Amino acid sequence: MLRHDHFENLSALEFHKHALSKVSRTFALTIPQLPAPVRHVIGNAYLLCRIADTIEDEPTIDAPNKALYLRRFAEVVHGKASAKTFASDLTELLSAGTNLSEKELAINAPTVVDFHRNAPQTYRDPVDRCLKIMCEGMSDFVGTGSNGLASMQMVDQYCYCVAGVVGEMITDVLCSYSGEIAKSRDELFPLSSRFGKGLQFVNIIKDHPEDAKRGVRWLPRVSLHRASRSNSAEQSTKSHTKAFIHHTVEVAQSHLEAAVRYTLLIPNRERAIRRFLGWTLGLAVLTLRRIHANPLFSNGDEVKISRGQVYAVIATINVMVRSDRALRSLFQLVSPVR
Repeated sequence: MLRHDHFENLSALEFHKHALSKVSRTFALTIPQLPAPVRHVIGNAYLLCRIADTIEDEPTIDAPNKALYLRRFAEVVHGKASAKTFASDLTELLSAGTNLSEKELAINAPTVVDFHRNAPQTYRDPVDRCLKIMCEGMSDFVGTGSNGLASMQMVDQYCYCVAGVVGEMITDVLCSYSGEIAKSRDELFPLSSRFGKGLQFVNIIKDHPEDAKRGVRWLPRVSLHRASRSNSAEQSTKSHTKAFIHHTVEVAQSHLEAAVRYTLLIPNRERAIRRFLGWTLGLAVLTLRRIHANPLFSNGDEVKISRGQVYAVIATINVMVRSDRALRSLFQLVSPVR
């Protein structure tokens, strides 16, 4: 049975470590690379975002109630409503379709929200903005079903509200942390949203078979219509699917190329931040490369990178993190489309 006091014997920072390890393999690796206090602020912000994701993904909550709970959560994050009441109400609605780790995070939302509300305002404001845009944006898309979105532009809009704003939030947190980074904010900010969108595009492509099984498609509707008109010829359908996935890979790669430029704008001496960005980017590019090589995959596990490949990415980035030229050359070498 889940209880709010499940983690009351742990500090907020210990809860961060525990929860991150349960809800994200990638960010459990990358966020701890950041210097304190940035890693604590961003780690906590990521958990707040995952609570919003839990609302969006819960299969038994209908679209109007998802929109309602997303708006409620934004109010909780902004300190306008009770986190404890929200957590209790939300947890009552979560079904077996939400895994235990997500349920534990939801019931312990007050721990995450309290940490956020007690952070310095310069760190708190970017997170408030992020969650407001994210929750409002998710509310607009909660009715998306098996027909998919109307266009690639709509996919891009969705990726912005669920991930692009996270890149912007991270940028403002980094600028509050470092005056030197803040000097490049005008260049970093537009690239940061593309960094986030690139990561989300990779996730959408990788997860599209599983999403389809649960009745959700984040890929453009026009591609589905074309595929259905080609069903009389199986080979034609496969050719269309392959071409469409390759096109989507190219879109994702264009965003990740902007992410490379973003990373290179971070001063060389901020190696911890560069590791965080480089590891995250490297894992995404390698996943995209596997998707491009196997566009007709039917399960995300078929394009998932292995533990050994994860360690190889980490080791390689650690060696090259000091050199702009080396990092640029590395990502050019491993990009799926050259």
